[in-house]
Amino acid sequence: MPTAVKNSTANSLTPIYEFLLRFAASGFIPGHWFISKQPKKHQLTAKSGKLHIEIVSHCWQYSQFLSHQLASISHFPPTSGQLTFTLFYSSEDEATVALVAQYQAISIERVTWNFQAIDTPQLLRRAIGRNRAAKHTQADWIWFTDCDVLFLENCLDSLNQALQNRNDILVFPQQLKATCLLKSNNQLLQPTCESIKNTEFKHREFKKATGPIQIVHGDVAREVGYCDSLNVYQQPKERWVKTYEDRAFRWLLGTHGTPIQLKNLYLIRHEEKGRYKKDSEFSKLRQAIRKIKSDLTGR
Repeated sequence: MPTAVKNSTANSLTPIYEFLLRFAASGFIPGHWFISKQPKKHQLTAKSGKLHIEIVSHCWQYSQFLSHQLASISHFPPTSGQLTFTLFYSSEDEATVALVAQYQAISIERVTWNFQAIDTPQLLRRAIGRNRAAKHTQADWIWFTDCDVLFLENCLDSLNQALQNRNDILVFPQQLKATCLLKSNNQLLQPTCESIKNTEFKHREFKKATGPIQIVHGDVAREVGYCDSLNVYQQPKERWVKTYEDRAFRWLLGTHGTPIQLKNLYLIRHEEKGRYKKDSEFSKLRQAIRKIKSDLTGR
């Protein structure tokens, strides 16, 4: 069969594969069937002292959020241990490119900037960057997050403390402080806004390691990557896609994670999603659904 035909057939079957994996990851099929070696807690090293932690973030046309995230690290860096901040972004995103250039010129003790520009289609499938970071990390722990998460005063130090002498496969912050769903014209979402003091935040509780709060043991990350064994989640996309691979990752690891307590972890919530076409009818419908869900559940 010619290569072009093979690729066309594979691409046409991708949605089917993704649907079947979503079904499997719901718990109907064991995750260890799809991974060469599921990690075991008792085989992991529990480290203490000044830990090396890597935070991995993505940004696609969300520079207004990234500016707050970078500022939070710049203003409240760790006072012990070492932090590597890895960011995947696209050179097509001019606002993010400018922001990266600004912070590349800033030297902060105990913080290493690891800005990585990748092709836009690879950026739009978040698991690709996360998998690359996982396989190459040198850190004791690696935190997969999003650019709307902020690490304010003592957050990173409390993280270092919470991870002392732990050999968990996966941990997550049990609670954080989040805004309500903000409209695009909210002051906090403007690049010129430098303070969040006047923004209302509410406590949110979590029962498992969801998309932006997955903190993985470094040995686990290096061994299994991030959905590395699920090829369907390592394929570039033409638009930002819904991140079903987050649940698949927990499924592969065989755990929802262990809760830990952190100080001053914040989340900016917003109505508009970058993966939807701006002002389209579908985008407006999705925004309305998110607003209703937020009003009813607080999520």
